[in-house]
Amino acid sequence: MQLSEARPVSTMTALVLGAVLLILQPQIVPSHPVNSPKVEAPSEAGQKELFRKGSLKSDFQDSPPLNGSSQRLPQTIIIGVRKGGTRALLEMLSLHPGIAAAESEVHYFDWEDHYGNGLEWYLSQMPFSFPHQLTVEKTPAYFTSSKVPERVYNMNQSIRLLLILRDPSERVLSDYTQVFYNHVQKHKPYPSIEEFLIKDGELNVEYKAINRSLYYFHMQNWLRYFPLDHIHIVDGDQLIRDPFPEIEKVERFLKLSPQINASNFYFNKTKGFYCLRDSGRDRCLHESKGRAHPQVDPKLLNKLHEYFHEPNKKFFELVGRTFDWH
Repeated sequence: MQLSEARPVSTMTALVLGAVLLILQPQIVPSHPVNSPKVEAPSEAGQKELFRKGSLKSDFQDSPPLNGSSQRLPQTIIIGVRKGGTRALLEMLSLHPGIAAAESEVHYFDWEDHYGNGLEWYLSQMPFSFPHQLTVEKTPAYFTSSKVPERVYNMNQSIRLLLILRDPSERVLSDYTQVFYNHVQKHKPYPSIEEFLIKDGELNVEYKAINRSLYYFHMQNWLRYFPLDHIHIVDGDQLIRDPFPEIEKVERFLKLSPQINASNFYFNKTKGFYCLRDSGRDRCLHESKGRAHPQVDPKLLNKLHEYFHEPNKKFFELVGRTFDWH
C-alpha cells in the first residue's frame, strides 16, 4: 500500500525536474542559417545597373556611423584622366589618415540619371568621415565631360581638384588595352588597335581614346570655372617610376600634414610596379592594372606622337609646366 502511494509522488517529481532542466538548458544556435536560400552577389554588369538606379550601396554605408563621424560632400575630387593612374593615386592617397575616400566611381556629375537625383543622393554615396578628414571622390570621366566643370563649380567653388595625366600616346594604348581585355573576359571579339587608329589611310582623330588625350582642349573647359591653383596636376608617368615625391606634392596641395613616407612604397619585381605597405600589410593594385600594351607599328606610333605634338605644347603653355612626353 505504501509502494502504491509513492508512485504518483515519484512521477510528479520527475515531471517537475524535467521541466526545470528543459528551461535551464542553453539554446543551441546554428552557426549558419538553417535552410536559408543562397544569395549570390550581382555580376559586374548587374552592379552597374543597380548603381545607375541608385539602389546599390557599399557595406560601410549600411553600417552605423562611428561616434562623431558623418557623410560629407567631397572637398577634393580626382577628375581624371581615364587610364592616367587615378586608381593608383587614390590608393596611395588613402594611406593618409586624414583622407576618407569613396569606394566607387560615383559618376554624379557626368551621368544624367545620377545628377538628376540631386546632392542628397550624391552625399549618400560618400564615406563616413570625421571633421578633421578630407572626403575624396574619384571619377576619371569628369575631366573629358564638357558639362562637369560648371556642375562641380555650382556645388563648391573652392573645391580642390586632382588631375593625373600620362603621355597622351601611352594613355591611348592603355585605353584600348582596357576595353580589349574587357571583351576577352566576356569571350567577345574585338578589333585590333590599328583598326581604330587608322581610317582611310590616315590617323582616325575621331577615335574616342584619341580625343580623351587632347588635354589642352579639356583643360581649357575647366579653367573657365576654376583658377589653375585649384587644380593640381599629378605626373602619372612619374608616379609609376617613383611615387613618393608625387604624393608629397599632393599632400602639400591638399594642406595635409606629411604622414605618407618612402617606406610606404616598395617595388614589386614580379608585377613590375610599386606596391603599398601600410601598417605592416602589403597590397598591390588589381591585376588589371599595368597590363602590357599591344605591339603597334612604329610608323603608326610616330603618327600618334606627331598628332599630339602641337596640342601638348599648348597644354604646357596653358598650365605653365612641361612633361616628359613624346
